[in-house]
Amino acid sequence: MTTQSTTTPVFIPKDEDYQARIRDSFTRQAITGTLNLSIERIAPGEIDLAMPFDRALTQQNGFLHAGIVTAGLDNACGYAAYTLMPAEADVLSVEFKTNLLAPAKGDRFRFEGRVIRF
Repeated sequence: MTTQSTTTPVFIPKDEDYQARIRDSFTRQAITGTLNLSIERIAPGEIDLAMPFDRALTQQNGFLHAGIVTAGLDNACGYAAYTLMPAEADVLSVEFKTNLLAPAKGDRFRFEGRVIRF
């Protein structure tokens, strides 16, 4: 890792084919198809995922269910870390915490994963 400034880390991937490895892994996940998640952007230490609204994924008040929100966030965080791992490595979440600040309402949702330090 090198640093551009005191706040913006610049990461160097250990696998030059990290994008292809991530796309392959992403398409092998059944949950990404179920949720209609798509990859919008991949960069070292970063990924942006998108998902359209689907009424089938809401809770009783019509908001996107918190479990669906955390599934999208779990994917984004894991794949952001995966961009920096060696080719032979794999990723699996063991723990994470989500603070929901407002109900998830909208036509489209974006899940951004960013590595802060490595």
